[in-house]
Amino acid sequence: MRSYLDFEKPIAELESKVEELREVAARDGGVSITEEVTRLEQKAGQALKDLYQALTPWQKTLVARHPGRPHTLDYIGKLVEDFTPLAGDRVFGEDEAIIGGFGRFRGQSLCIMGHERGDTTETRIRHNFGMARPEGYRKAVRLMETAQRFDIPVVSLVDTAGAYPGIGAEERGQAEAIARSTDCSLGLGVPNIAIIIGEGGSGGAIAIATANRVMMLEHAIYSVISPEGAASILWRDTTKAQEAATNMKITAQDLMRFGVIDQIVPEPLGGAHRDPDLAVARVGDAIEAALQGMAGLPPDEVRRLRREKFLAIGRTI
Repeated sequence: MRSYLDFEKPIAELESKVEELREVAARDGGVSITEEVTRLEQKAGQALKDLYQALTPWQKTLVARHPGRPHTLDYIGKLVEDFTPLAGDRVFGEDEAIIGGFGRFRGQSLCIMGHERGDTTETRIRHNFGMARPEGYRKAVRLMETAQRFDIPVVSLVDTAGAYPGIGAEERGQAEAIARSTDCSLGLGVPNIAIIIGEGGSGGAIAIATANRVMMLEHAIYSVISPEGAASILWRDTTKAQEAATNMKITAQDLMRFGVIDQIVPEPLGGAHRDPDLAVARVGDAIEAALQGMAGLPPDEVRRLRREKFLAIGRTI
């Protein structure tokens, strides 16, 4: 069954009526309701288009967190052939909140990694809801250093509420692991691309999103803290999360205007969760175009372009 967000209730009602009419037609055989079904489908489609063209930042936050959106494993499964995952950080252990490895993407070798939230209760617990511990970021460094050694471009898929804030993670050096991963991303001599596919939260996102090209899906969000966290700090009231989301400028459109990201990848009408295959294909096309644009660049030029990109943000905002 399709899962609807609260603000999608008018769409849910229209689509529910369409399904009811189809069931009536199937049950009663000779009853022809084609015209009525077509009319309702057109009305629902137009209502969906109008709604998604005017989403508020808070509504975009809800869409970015929709459980039906494709996750990192979905992108890897559909875009990467002969994927070979790497596990463990060679220091403490394995962290399944970050999935990464090597494979073939449209004919070329690729290192790909990303946060994995899981899509069932069991997998969400196993992947810790996409909130990585220090070993996850140290595994990311291990992947990037291996890609550097073999001259393989790196792609990061970002989808996390933030790094895991537990006591154990802090004791094992969470902040240091995030800083080293960010530093490794900045120093790569091979092209790297980051795509925020859902929620890009705080240092947990930046650790693998410091790239030559940073893209966002149309309804993704990218912020230093969650709207709920900002509301709790500023007003000591999490019910003001909607107000915080609006003021924080966390949408792809805001960040594109500020020059924080380089490209917005359009989502299917109604969000990536309505047509995951199309969303994955569009991300694949964006990755391919970005890699082609940086093909053949020497390592020093790759580093220079990345450095200038991030310095320019502070100079212009």
